[in-house]
Amino acid sequence: MKTNYKEKLNHVSTFIFDVDGVLTDGSVLMIPGHQPVRNFNTKDGFAIQLAMKKNYRIAIITGGNSEAVKERLQFLGVKDVFLGANEKKPVLEKYIKDSNLKPEEVLYMGDDLPDYDVMQMVGVACSPADAAPEIKAISDYVSLKLGGKGCVRDVIEQTLKVQHRWMEEGDKVW
Repeated sequence: MKTNYKEKLNHVSTFIFDVDGVLTDGSVLMIPGHQPVRNFNTKDGFAIQLAMKKNYRIAIITGGNSEAVKERLQFLGVKDVFLGANEKKPVLEKYIKDSNLKPEEVLYMGDDLPDYDVMQMVGVACSPADAAPEIKAISDYVSLKLGGKGCVRDVIEQTLKVQHRWMEEGDKVW
């Protein structure tokens, strides 16, 4: 019998996210002479900084290599940002080892084929509603929210609620 994903959320101490298609909607605005432009959801940003205030680990593993993305994540306080990760599996393996984590403590959210192998290495595999069918098929939870439209907030909020850490004193302050 398959374990209910909400039961698995009880063990989560670390959230790892892809960028394009998860933290963004996957669209990239190209302006000649400038870096590609991506949209980030502020509700996702609020949830990320809230989780970090509660001492959850947040990490980003992405194949992209955008300085603007790195700046946004640094603004939110995310320190574990792995850009240009063409192969995500060795990055995740090293991160888990270096952070002394157990796979069941890790929730990973991805949306496309480069996320496939790493999603099979973690305790809770999640995806946005508009993820590739192959990714949704291996997900413990498929958010009702689209990539870049609150799916990150969704999984963080659900985890905090399951662990009775949602709406605590000080949670309403950025």
